[in-house]
Amino acid sequence: MDLGSLKGICVLCVIFTVAGCGGGQQTIITVSGVTPQSSAIATNQTLQFSAVTNDTMGVSWNASSGTIDAQGNYTAPAGPQSVTVTVTATSKRDATKSAAAMVNVVAPGQVAATANLQVAQYTITPVAAGNVSVQFGTDTNYGLTTWTQPVPMGGGAVSLFVAGMRANTLYHMRGVVAFNDGSQYMDADQTFTTGAIPATFFPTITATTTAGMTPQSGVELLDLVNAATADSMVAVTDLGGNVLWAYDVGIPAIVPQPAKLLPNGHFLINYALNAPSGASSVMREVDLTGKVIWQMVAADLNKALAAATCAGCNITVIGTHHDIAVLPNGHLIVLASTQQMVSGTTVTGDVVIDLDQNHNPVWLWNEFDHLDINRRPYLYPDWTHTNAVLYSPDDGNLIISIRHQNWLVKIDYANGAGAGDILWHLGYQGDLTLVGGTDPTDWFYAQHGPSFTTSNTTGKFGLALFDNGDDRVFPSGVTCGTSGEPPCLYSTVQLFEIDETAKTATFTFHPTAPTYSFFGGNNAVLKNGNVEYCESAGGPGTAGTIYEVTQGNSSQTVWQLNVATQYIYRGQRIASLYPGVQW
Repeated sequence: MDLGSLKGICVLCVIFTVAGCGGGQQTIITVSGVTPQSSAIATNQTLQFSAVTNDTMGVSWNASSGTIDAQGNYTAPAGPQSVTVTVTATSKRDATKSAAAMVNVVAPGQVAATANLQVAQYTITPVAAGNVSVQFGTDTNYGLTTWTQPVPMGGGAVSLFVAGMRANTLYHMRGVVAFNDGSQYMDADQTFTTGAIPATFFPTITATTTAGMTPQSGVELLDLVNAATADSMVAVTDLGGNVLWAYDVGIPAIVPQPAKLLPNGHFLINYALNAPSGASSVMREVDLTGKVIWQMVAADLNKALAAATCAGCNITVIGTHHDIAVLPNGHLIVLASTQQMVSGTTVTGDVVIDLDQNHNPVWLWNEFDHLDINRRPYLYPDWTHTNAVLYSPDDGNLIISIRHQNWLVKIDYANGAGAGDILWHLGYQGDLTLVGGTDPTDWFYAQHGPSFTTSNTTGKFGLALFDNGDDRVFPSGVTCGTSGEPPCLYSTVQLFEIDETAKTATFTFHPTAPTYSFFGGNNAVLKNGNVEYCESAGGPGTAGTIYEVTQGNSSQTVWQLNVATQYIYRGQRIASLYPGVQW
């Protein structure tokens, strides 16, 4: 055999090795995927799996828990435990070739009653990373949702309070688990019936929406004051006036002042008497069931002040009152009253205290050190009666409302590093010029409830407040209440553009309120641009009224809520009972 023939045989051998002895090309077996790749099902539920493979003999199936048949029909294990399962498809021809998928098997959630008749507790226990929420409503369309909370590291129980339900009503609810692998689990529908609240527990509340108009969505947070007993409760209603949540402090003859929904989903509430401000005060954080997380009474605060090292903290206060600002760093700016003897008279003024995350005082501002004791426009010796505090995120300063001085005052706080200097006084005899109104009549008097109306809070910005008008000053020569002259007592709804550089306060909205409200109230611009304001003393036949109105010269009432037998110290629209969730 010559060399050429040998070369041909060698080439033929190589070709034969690749092609195989049978003359056909050999197939390389692959199992390239299992569908669905990630999924979530209930215990004892069945799910169909399929594999992508070129093995003509197919695949064999295996599951780390539960059972799976030859066709890929997987059945999760029964029982009360959640588990993460691996489903594997293996080539029947080549056992080294396989692919897998993950199944999150979730045990049914559990619903339980709580100490609050209108709040349920929903507990579900995923074992893989993800987030949990609960959908609920009066039918299986649900319609409302709680906020979302994370599954503990490594898996575990997640319990959420389901709040926002009317009393004595059957509700449907189901847990929703969004796993980090992209799969989602919808729990089976469950039901919960809220408890019946005695008819005498709440005043008569009615709400109406003007035909053809749409109010800003959300719920209404009310601080209710029983004028007869000087006590009452915090409540949340829907826009139909139905009570969805309530909290009663359980202490007789003590008045709730503005409640704040905290970032952790709890409420922060201050209770106190007004004679003098802060007497018998209780500052308290509660969860949605009413469980007290922590509280501080006047004695606790005075003990903390005695131990504090901040400048001016060596004082004794009567108690906290009226308002609390919750800062982004977790600090609380609280108002507290203190007293000094002035020419033989006991005078009540206020201090502004910065409490850190552990509720220890770290900064204090005392009105006796910064205001003229001889300026006494209203109800001296209750000299200042400070009733609100706003935190300005843009510069870290504070704006406080001093009712008995008829002023809003901006303080150099600088996120706790400020010297406490007064940067400006807004109001009658203050530092800013009124534009678009008559000085002194159109300034605010005995005001309540200021709020920012723009996203920026320095330079040129918007500010709203409710002008009660108790001690309104009129121009020289005007005798209010006489023929041809304005009435002596009326309230107004005020929106300003503040220009800190030009030192001007320009009216952008300034209607007279339907009725005179001698105390309380607040004013805010809602997300839809409408204005919501509260008249604590309300209109005819009511004790308190809240209005949502359009802005402009032809302002219209969009929505209003009336309370028949109790004052509304403040009423404000909040998105829902859960931070970050819009109802």
